[in-house]
Amino acid sequence: MEKPTIKRAILKDIIGHLNDPEMTLILGARQTGKTTILDQLKDYLLKKQIAGEKDILMFNLDFISDLELFKNQLDFFNYLKSRIPDSKNKKLYLFVDEAQRIENAGVFFKGLYDKKLPVKFILTGSSSFELKAKISEPLTGRKRIFTVYPFDFYEYLLARDENLARLLYLKNISNYDQQSLLNSLYDFINFGAYPRVVLEKNGDKKNKLLKEIYSSYIEKDIIGLLKIKNFSGYTKLLKIIASQVGGLTNYHRLSQATGLSFRTVESYLEILEQTFVIGKLTPFFKNTKKELSKMPKVYFIDSGLRNFALSSFGNFKDREDKGKLLENYIFSVFAKKQKGNVYFWRTKDKSEVDFIIQNNENIIPMEIKAVELTKPEITRSFRNFIMRYNPKEGFLVNLAYRGEITINKTKVCFILPHEIERIF
Repeated sequence: MEKPTIKRAILKDIIGHLNDPEMTLILGARQTGKTTILDQLKDYLLKKQIAGEKDILMFNLDFISDLELFKNQLDFFNYLKSRIPDSKNKKLYLFVDEAQRIENAGVFFKGLYDKKLPVKFILTGSSSFELKAKISEPLTGRKRIFTVYPFDFYEYLLARDENLARLLYLKNISNYDQQSLLNSLYDFINFGAYPRVVLEKNGDKKNKLLKEIYSSYIEKDIIGLLKIKNFSGYTKLLKIIASQVGGLTNYHRLSQATGLSFRTVESYLEILEQTFVIGKLTPFFKNTKKELSKMPKVYFIDSGLRNFALSSFGNFKDREDKGKLLENYIFSVFAKKQKGNVYFWRTKDKSEVDFIIQNNENIIPMEIKAVELTKPEITRSFRNFIMRYNPKEGFLVNLAYRGEITINKTKVCFILPHEIERIF
């Protein structure tokens, strides 16, 4: 049975950029669906009769035969020029998958772009670190970047249950449907959201797919990028940050635990962030004397890879680390939506709020509790933040209770985890 192809939410924005002169640069980890998006863009151009088959050139530079064509810039320029459509109203569409594999890729494409041929460049890459070094900087003013992440929860539901996907954005639904959404979310958190993993229904096969992704991307590709010599230290680092998601990241302690130098730990975490494996959260503070240090918190973009790093899968509600996983899910929502600035709050007197969302002057505190509340309860830390900053509203995410209370003129909304997708 053929597995469905899910139209990603970002696809509409990328299609909207096809008419713009700048290069379209699509970034994202391996196997997040960038190649599928290129295929969908091609289908769109053909179905809308914007371009014909001969006006679309597609290359995947993971294949040596395709990469050979990009060895010489002048030769490739002549290759393109000879394929320019005869009609003045037509252009050539050039799709290049894994563009960072070209030597001096930024200079290579800058030279082609500046020739002002009627060519639309659509490039993809798996590492923003490599692309910033090889492509992004030389292309200043010549490109727009789109980031493709693993599925968000709505895309996951589209692949598994379209009816539930429709219900996700409705405010008033039955308790039965709310529970169905929660159960689906638990699976989403357990195995993560890489498209191939989501589309596979067998649990053992999901695990094998995660092993393949983890081995090929996190162990082989990134190790090659980092030129890692201390493989044992790198592996320990991954396991430690996986085990302590949502906790303060102390680079000195990580250095001691892994046998890596402070600077090496710092460098590895930076590149893991640039290659879309992890994300960092920095502290929110206005009073630097009272707020805690600038140590960040680290989360995994995909919880399935996090769980694989620890060889830890199981029923969400029975897990000892369900609080960390739920917090990691909320972080991933904000990372994928890329809306507003998100921080955490922690003071020297140990008051702490999991997330602070800041849009201009508006700040919204959010606390995450992996418990089934039966009545409105808030922590001392959450109340302290409200009394100190007087936000208009705040949110407390839990597994059962929905409702509202008012504290010092701040409306506090109690929501289920998946409702964050609708609210933000």
